[in-house]
Amino acid sequence: MAEESAVFGSLLRELRLAASLTLEGLAEASGVSVRGIGDLERGRRAAPQRRTVAALADGLGLDEAERERLLAAARSGRSPGYSPVGVRAFPRGIDDFVGRERELVRLAELADRAVAPHPHPHPHADGGGPGTAASGKPAVVAAVSGPPGTGKTTLALHGARQLADRFPDGQLLVDLRGMDDAPPEPAELMLGVLKALGVADRDLAKAGPQGRPGLYRRALADRRYLLVLDNARDEAQVRPLLPGSGGGMVLVTSRRMLTGLESVHRMPLGELGADDAAAFLTGLVGAERAGADEAALVEVAQRCGHLPLALRVAGNWLATRTGWSVRRLADRLALEERRLDALAAGDVRVSAAFDLSYRQLTPPAARLFRRLSLVEGPDVGAACAARLTGQMLFDAEDALEELVETGLLGVEGDRYRFHDLLRLFARTRLEAEESTEDAARARAAMDRWLLRTAVVAGRWYEPDHGAPPKTWQDSVDLSTADKARQWLQAEGANWLAALRRTAAAGDHATVVEVAEALHWFSDQWIFWGHWPEVFGTAADSAQALDDPLVEATQLNYHAWALLLCEGRHRAGLDRSAQALAAAERAGDPGQQAWAHFYRAWAHRLLGDLAAAVDHNGHAARLFEAAGDLHGTLQAMGGHGMSLLEEGRAEEAIASDQRALAFLDESGDRIEPHISRITRLNLYANTGRACLALKRWDEAVTHLQTAVNLGRDSGNTAMEGRFLITLGIALLGAGHQDRARLAFTRCLSLGADADPQSVSQAREQLARIDS
Repeated sequence: MAEESAVFGSLLRELRLAASLTLEGLAEASGVSVRGIGDLERGRRAAPQRRTVAALADGLGLDEAERERLLAAARSGRSPGYSPVGVRAFPRGIDDFVGRERELVRLAELADRAVAPHPHPHPHADGGGPGTAASGKPAVVAAVSGPPGTGKTTLALHGARQLADRFPDGQLLVDLRGMDDAPPEPAELMLGVLKALGVADRDLAKAGPQGRPGLYRRALADRRYLLVLDNARDEAQVRPLLPGSGGGMVLVTSRRMLTGLESVHRMPLGELGADDAAAFLTGLVGAERAGADEAALVEVAQRCGHLPLALRVAGNWLATRTGWSVRRLADRLALEERRLDALAAGDVRVSAAFDLSYRQLTPPAARLFRRLSLVEGPDVGAACAARLTGQMLFDAEDALEELVETGLLGVEGDRYRFHDLLRLFARTRLEAEESTEDAARARAAMDRWLLRTAVVAGRWYEPDHGAPPKTWQDSVDLSTADKARQWLQAEGANWLAALRRTAAAGDHATVVEVAEALHWFSDQWIFWGHWPEVFGTAADSAQALDDPLVEATQLNYHAWALLLCEGRHRAGLDRSAQALAAAERAGDPGQQAWAHFYRAWAHRLLGDLAAAVDHNGHAARLFEAAGDLHGTLQAMGGHGMSLLEEGRAEEAIASDQRALAFLDESGDRIEPHISRITRLNLYANTGRACLALKRWDEAVTHLQTAVNLGRDSGNTAMEGRFLITLGIALLGAGHQDRARLAFTRCLSLGADADPQSVSQAREQLARIDS
């Protein structure tokens, strides 16, 4: 077809020059775009349909002989874009197909459904034609959608090849050219399909433009065919091409989700899995070369975001540069600011594929797309995104959904996520289209909102605070403590990044305010992994503020994080000593008490029980003198732990019971969340003491209570820790099956669980199974 298209293009150029017309002149005279005429003359586009040729002929002022000559050249050069072809003539690019097993299985299931006989055939079916038994049932339509470069067309072509034998009446491919500035209209595409199906010209003429949709539906209803509608622009282009019934199957590919289509089997496509991405690269560069540095191959795949188009570009780059090692390309791709430039091979550029979709966005969506690159976390909520553009929430949601619909943004639940390479592309567009000052203002607005919201959410867990003040008005629902916790965890990476920038800018008061508001909340999310940084940064800010009381407070929080979150007992001891010194300079007995409490904790973990008892006693007396009920409870709990470490289990149980009684007597004077976490720790310590005494059933009762409290409060870290001890108690009581359930439950808790507990659960299960 390329040769025939070139013949038509040469003739068109010859006739245009003979008429002394420029491209612009012919475009104006014919109504065909400048770009379209240029593509035709260069042979980049297949010969057009008759009406386009007629328009060009009119614009050129051709006589009958020249007009017929141009029409003849066009007829000889019809391209697959207008006259679909069988699957065995499909374009190259499917022989190195990797992965997508689930999608291929789904396509096979849909194909089987498409060709299965209709259980209630049309009463007028005469059984004489192909597929007539199925002509009364709805046609099967599958829509493959996904971001640019995910391999939608490749999947469709590979699937078509595998399914070809199911569709003996034909396998047709139509390129809808959805990314073109002026993609073909449905009527033009429909005519191409009818001609490919062999519908006679006289039948087409008899039906006329108005009758062709009906002729199209009848032609497809009587055949068992596979119709691939590739690269669809939108629902309006696709909808007229979908048959109502028949024994065929239609497979649509599009960057858009095509949400408006009904009765469609949807197959969203994302990046490849890590193993498939490595296998794809290996197939392109060769097993020997890939195996020489497997770590580098994995890095290349990761820096391509496991995106098939990027992997192909990287693989082709290496395949054509035999002097390059895989490591050299991995290092080249490591530079984020150069990565997209590096992902180009010949005339194939990853960024060009992204740009086609970007240019179709509305201005508000394009602006939000660019500014989302300012978000450092892996995902973002709509309320946070709105702060980047200053939009109302509903408007921001509309823009986000446009980005999702066009494949430029992923969504999971109510969280929006960039593919890594699309984030880099958005950043390049931001740098090219917006000033540094505008970008900085957008980021600052987001940071202010994130930190302000973090303070309000965190105060749900702080004594003397609780629910947001009545003056709080925002698009985020913080009406309950659970909703506040969910927001803090969902936006954790983003408000942490905002805190870092705020500290770097020297706004120390805001840093301290945020850390103070999150102090008690941190017990709900212990193993997040960033509390040492949060409270360490706040301690540095407090020192910069030259306020010894604030400094002592933040140093105490940092000591807690070092002891519990990181298990750095010596560092925690040193930090609590600094906190004590600052509290003594401030003359504040409350923070002195907390410093003694953390020193007692550190000494206990380091095995110096005498020092632990001494400091815990100091803490208890200071808490009582200061009237700090919350602190008094912690000191009582610490005393029970020290007794247990000393081997005085019975006394530890008695101490814990006194603390529980004190907790009950204090009632609502204790903040509810502090009450809950103190109670679960006391039950857990009592359970451990019973375990030491081999009072198995009592241990199970107390530890099960602690586990339930942790689960009910959403405190995954504590639940995981206590599940391990509960499992050990159950083993001691002879309940191996229940113990297995406890250890298995610990493994299922996910990223918020204590990593040490997860490791212990695996070890215990291995012992049970050995």
